[in-house]
Amino acid sequence: VQLQASGGGLVQPGGSLRLSCAASGKRLRINDMAWHRQGPGRQRELVALISSGGSTNYADSVKGRFTISRDNAKSTTYLQMNSLKPEDTAVYYCAADYLYYTDSDEPVVGRKWGQGTQVTVSS
Repeated sequence: VQLQASGGGLVQPGGSLRLSCAASGKRLRINDMAWHRQGPGRQRELVALISSGGSTNYADSVKGRFTISRDNAKSTTYLQMNSLKPEDTAVYYCAADYLYYTDSDEPVVGRKWGQGTQVTVSS
């Protein structure tokens, strides 16, 4: 299972960014997908989560500003971030809970993390 994240960068306060994270692998089913972040001197925190059925949860700090979505056909999740604030500066990590079957039809479940993408909000 591989996760490839993209879309980070430098943006001014009040600006927007869109992160993407694509999962790939053989005989793969993706369940929950989520975005976490870790800011300078802070612990990693959950930002947003989306189930395979489309149910979503958000951290209070991003409600009304961030939107998580997914394209199940592409095994991809997106995080649209609007009205960005300096305190949103962090490395953003995507995560995916997965199920796949080995060549001998053995089920394997787990959580895969992406490589992290830097988001910097600064004027």
